[in-house]
Amino acid sequence: MTKRNMMIVLMIIFVCSIGLFSFIKFHTPLVSGTIGSSADKQSVVISIGNNGFSNIKIEDVRINMNEEPLDKKVQVSHPLKGFIVADSFDGEAEEYGLTDIQDVIIKPNTSPSSQIEKVNNGTATEKDNSYGLSIINHKEISEVIIHYNYLGMAFEKSITIHH
Repeated sequence: MTKRNMMIVLMIIFVCSIGLFSFIKFHTPLVSGTIGSSADKQSVVISIGNNGFSNIKIEDVRINMNEEPLDKKVQVSHPLKGFIVADSFDGEAEEYGLTDIQDVIIKPNTSPSSQIEKVNNGTATEKDNSYGLSIINHKEISEVIIHYNYLGMAFEKSITIHH
């Protein structure tokens, strides 16, 4: 291969890489759906999923003005079971697949809207994965900030909890 051809190939690879990076940055894969909360807004569950083609790994979750919540877990469930809003991760809540955030990999094609569509079509099964981010705090939660990795890149998603 000549130097000229090699330069053309490298330029094509570079342009494609920039295009893929830009696409991912503007079409972030972590999506959210339904938000449930306790009356006092100190317990929240947010339906989350992955609209991308590779796994998502949540690194950290913060609330309000970048504060550490009292407790946080991911409910790993299926669309037929749903999620629970709980003020404690003990008792009945334990039946909802509560898992430490660092131990959860959010699989591709698990967006909350596609899960609802499967339920509505009657095609949802217990093998389908659905994820609910559960957060408990000692005061009202107005915003949830999720820090996560996708394809080795760091992302942040902010979700407002409406009152």
